[in-house]
Amino acid sequence: MISFNRRTKIFVSKEPTDMRASYDTLFAQAKGVLNQDPFSGHLFVFINARKTSIKCLFYDGTGFVIIAKRMERGLFSRINPMYRGEIILTAAEFGLFFEGADFEKRFIDSPKEVKKSSFSVEKELKSISV
Repeated sequence: MISFNRRTKIFVSKEPTDMRASYDTLFAQAKGVLNQDPFSGHLFVFINARKTSIKCLFYDGTGFVIIAKRMERGLFSRINPMYRGEIILTAAEFGLFFEGADFEKRFIDSPKEVKKSSFSVEKELKSISV
């Protein structure tokens, strides 16, 4: 079973991928094209040129897992190859993408994680209670 948490990143390759690719090829693309560590526990998504199929590579701590999907009808949402940064989806966005939702109107950046230390939370609580 694959489960995502808030810290799991889903990296999407902008380069079309041959769907005959398996573990070694996807591993090499995660490292070479996406410049990421395939052993990180993050999910790597690869899309074919026609946007009808995707493969996902995921390391679960014991080995690599490949998830593949071919759309029976329609296409996966277009990923902008001209966007200069990394394309990183949240788990919720990936769920929509995997279902075939249209991402044409998606915001460029997902909301950033709010990082707070326990000290700042205590300070906020004191200021509220005073």
